[in-house]
Amino acid sequence: MNAVFIGAHPDDCEVFGGATAVLWARAGHRVLFVSMTNGNKGHHALGPDELEARRRAEAERSARIAGVHSLILDYPDGELEPTLEARKRVIRILREWQADIVLTHRPNDYHPDHRYTSEIVRDTAFSVTTPLLCPDAPALRANPLFLHMVDRFQKPAPFCADVAVDADAAMDVKFAMLDAMESQFYEWLPWLDGLLDEVPPPGPDRLPWLRRAWSPFLEAHGELGRAALPDSRRSSARYIEPFELCEYGRQPEPGELQRIFPEG
Repeated sequence: MNAVFIGAHPDDCEVFGGATAVLWARAGHRVLFVSMTNGNKGHHALGPDELEARRRAEAERSARIAGVHSLILDYPDGELEPTLEARKRVIRILREWQADIVLTHRPNDYHPDHRYTSEIVRDTAFSVTTPLLCPDAPALRANPLFLHMVDRFQKPAPFCADVAVDADAAMDVKFAMLDAMESQFYEWLPWLDGLLDEVPPPGPDRLPWLRRAWSPFLEAHGELGRAALPDSRRSSARYIEPFELCEYGRQPEPGELQRIFPEG
């Protein structure tokens, strides 16, 4: 199976689907992380050019840890727009990757890059099967499944998990993936939260701090999908990655989502 996660920034796929991607990769599936923007504004001290280069290197290092592929597009951070040109780029990526399943943000989200990423990706559903659109990239014969990654926004509609993954078996790798993205998880995001003084210096204390700092956030998002876990995992899973089926794209057969998503 070919799975394509498409996030707005280098770290979105990792945060909201990293463990699922690791489990798929372990099972022999091909997984691609796409970032629609280059992340060149997500820092309080570095300039855009230096930050872009650093985030590309961090994303590549994180992808190697996960056993997945990484692709960062060149749209500037904070400036993504849902243009026809951007839609065609995603169409070509999904065709070249022969995508079977595509995972992205929901359309209601605090960040415009997240919202527009969702719009761009969802607008490729069906279009990826249209041969005369982007004829330089052969059209897919079957429309992929499209799903949304989790968020906690309520309006106009709250997230509703259609499938969930017990992520516990892959969390050591997922935290290592986030640990590789130092500019975000030890600098920019702690600075935004007023916690920069709490971040340990480079060394053995950093990864344990990262786990303590991020576990509440990840656990809270996971709770939105607990009811969608198989009965055997529902009470025991600590970390959960839930996903919501998009009504665009191919619709799964009964039980198909549970068969193709990893059991953890």
